[in-house]
Amino acid sequence: MQRYFLTEPYETKELYMITGENYHHIVRVMRMEPTQKVFLAFSDRLAIIAEITDITEDAVYLKEVSKEKAEKELPINVTIACGYPKGDKLEWIVQKGTELGSHKFIGFPAKASVVKWDHKKLAKKTERLKKIATEAAEQSHRQFAPDIVLLEKEQALIERFSSYDKVLIAYEESAKIGERSCFATVLSELSAGDSLLIIFGPEGGFSPDEIAEFQEHKGIICGLGPRILRAETAPLYALSAISYQFELV
Repeated sequence: MQRYFLTEPYETKELYMITGENYHHIVRVMRMEPTQKVFLAFSDRLAIIAEITDITEDAVYLKEVSKEKAEKELPINVTIACGYPKGDKLEWIVQKGTELGSHKFIGFPAKASVVKWDHKKLAKKTERLKKIATEAAEQSHRQFAPDIVLLEKEQALIERFSSYDKVLIAYEESAKIGERSCFATVLSELSAGDSLLIIFGPEGGFSPDEIAEFQEHKGIICGLGPRILRAETAPLYALSAISYQFELV
């Protein structure tokens, strides 16, 4: 069953109306007809099963059949922050990270980031990544699509540390010296509803100065096992480990 994300919060209605891109997808791509059912996911994370009652030239009308009962979201809110990597790696991270349950993605210019995006480029890239996140959320039956924030300065990321319960920095040098406990320890200290920010560097990693500033603002450096992971692999490793810890154990 197809899933469509709506920008408004849920409220009981006799009929729900869909227009725009979702209308186009239902009518032109999926070629749906009245009596067929879809999921409607609202901005407050509530989702319903709805049945198409009518299709006009510019809108689809649906009635609620039942509410979705299965919980699809990670118990903790995980934000993945990445120093801008090369090429389309950030798109890969957003797509796969959405499938693995990330709550939000933040991109920022680390000192080693080769990519340089101006304000106009950041706006265009944000729009592209939001589309990728929404499509991935639909495919993986998420109850909402993760938010995307692309920053112009690294300092803007540091200023957000205080809004999280825990902040972790995946640091290559920690892995090299065999540090294996900080990641697991922090996860064990989190409870359902808590927020976690995990920061990953670009291909060149983080400089000692960056690490020192992160730690000064209560960031905790950690390794992710004995192997050195690529910039686009490390976030997916972390999300998989978090899913195991909170959803499978």
